[in-house]
Amino acid sequence: MTRAIDVRGLNKSFGDKHVVRDVTIAVDEGRITGFLGPNGSGKTTTLRLLCGLLTPDSGEGEVLGLNFRTESAGIKRQTGYMTQRFSLYDDMTISENLTFVARVYGLDDRAGRVDRALARLGLADRRHQLAGALSGGWKQRLALAAATLHEPRLLLLDEPTAGVDPKARREFWDEIHELAAAGLTVLVSTHYMDEAERCHDIGYILHGELIARGTGRQIVDASRLITFNGEGPDIDRLAHKLSTQAGVISASAFGAAVHVSGLDRAALEKAIQPYRQPPYRWTEVAPSLEDVFIQLMGDPRNERPEDRTEDPRLS
Repeated sequence: MTRAIDVRGLNKSFGDKHVVRDVTIAVDEGRITGFLGPNGSGKTTTLRLLCGLLTPDSGEGEVLGLNFRTESAGIKRQTGYMTQRFSLYDDMTISENLTFVARVYGLDDRAGRVDRALARLGLADRRHQLAGALSGGWKQRLALAAATLHEPRLLLLDEPTAGVDPKARREFWDEIHELAAAGLTVLVSTHYMDEAERCHDIGYILHGELIARGTGRQIVDASRLITFNGEGPDIDRLAHKLSTQAGVISASAFGAAVHVSGLDRAALEKAIQPYRQPPYRWTEVAPSLEDVFIQLMGDPRNERPEDRTEDPRLS
């Protein structure tokens, strides 16, 4: 497959804060790649570097076949960017907003493009509604229509479904997969594990470093994490106590159950042994992405305390 992104040694600092550290990433055309990581980890900064909105301190490679350092203007013209915060005009209608975007890009057949975008995203019946009066889910559709109106080859989504209901999130992801099937390459930052699992592959960024890369299954398998699921009356209340036991990396309540994870099977068995009698039931389960990412965040090898004060506006 053709590479849409092939960048090596990407670095960016703001003052004395090293926000992106030696990131190397390759993404094939038509793939959906999710970026996960805590606030301040450098996800958004990495996205902005790749599309030419920020200038890197160092690095080399190509984005959409162009040198990402010297041909950033060409990359930006072929990139759609949907920010976390709704950034269109509240006092303009849906149709007026899209027409304005079409003019900014200097597109031909503006009326036709707007009509097709409205139809594709189910906005046609609302075309005369003010953008500021829309719910979160409809604003999300409008923002996606604006970001793809110029038919980009690369789409960047910065936590695009924050604050929208589950139905709107599912419909949004259905549309993203349709766009990717047509050849659009998508990079998306998210905090939602279920959304990460909808991506073709994932990159986990912590303190500016890309510390895990691959499909969800590949990342889980590489973690070597062992997880036990406990069920029983009020067993979720044991999570804190279990988290203090030797060999336990994490113990988290999942509704009326608890996940206990670690790398040392014997230590885990010992930790849960006092609670293995009825009414409790324990079974070994495949670790979830959330279990793995908690492990990565708590791994001392990934600690960089000096970076924790990164300006969240750059995250």
